[in-house]
Amino acid sequence: MTEPLFIIPLWADLLGVGLGGVQGAMFASGFQGQRRLDWLGVAIIGIMIGMGGGLIRDILLGQTPATLQNQWYLVTAGGAALFGMLLAGLFTRLNTAIVVLDAVVIGMFGAFGTSKALAFGIPEVPAVFIGVCAAVGGSVLRDMLMGLPTAIMHVGSLYAVAAGAGCTFIVIAVALGMPITLAAIIGIAVTAVIRVLAVTFDVSLPEQRRIYRRKVAAETGAIAIVKPSADL
Repeated sequence: MTEPLFIIPLWADLLGVGLGGVQGAMFASGFQGQRRLDWLGVAIIGIMIGMGGGLIRDILLGQTPATLQNQWYLVTAGGAALFGMLLAGLFTRLNTAIVVLDAVVIGMFGAFGTSKALAFGIPEVPAVFIGVCAAVGGSVLRDMLMGLPTAIMHVGSLYAVAAGAGCTFIVIAVALGMPITLAAIIGIAVTAVIRVLAVTFDVSLPEQRRIYRRKVAAETGAIAIVKPSADL
C-alpha cells in the first residue's frame, strides 16, 4: 500500500485522544454500580476511551496503531483522564457541556477514521464503516471493561447513526471534489449536531420488540376474540 496523501495532524489526533480521555473519566467517575471504581479503574476507562477509536481505526486499516508509535498519545490520554476525574464533580453539574463534548469526540474519531481510510484508497462504503467503528469503538471497549450492556446495541440517542451521517457526508463531499480536510471538519460538525439534537429531543431508532408487537397486532387485529359469557 502506498503512502497516503493525507495524514492526520498529530495535534488533531492528540486533541481527540485528550477529549475522549476527559469524557471517559467523567463517565466512569459518575458510575454508580455494584462494583465501585477506584482511581486506577477510572483512569483506565479514560485512557481506553481516548485511545480506543484510534486503535480500532488503524487495526482495520492494517496499520501499526499510531497510538503505539508516539509516546504522547498515552501521556495525553492519561493526563486527560486524570483531569476529567479530578473535575468530575464540577462537570457532572454541566450536563449540556458533557453532551456536547461527547458529540464532538464521536465526530472527531469518525471523521479521522473515514478520512484516513479514504487517504489509503479504501472504497467509500468500507471507509464509512471504518469511521463509524472508530467513533463508537471507545464506548464499546468502555462498556465491556465495566461489564455494562453495549450502548450501541440498545435503544438510545442515535449514537452510531450520528457518526454514520457524518462519515457519509465526508465520502460524498470528497467524491464531489471537496478537500478532504474541509470535508472532515464539516463531518465532525454534522455528527455533533445530530447527536446533540437527538439527545435534546430524545430521538432514537424504533425498538425491535415494539415493531414486532405492532406487526402481531396488525396480523391479529381481524381475529374476533370470544369472551366468556357472564352467565357461565
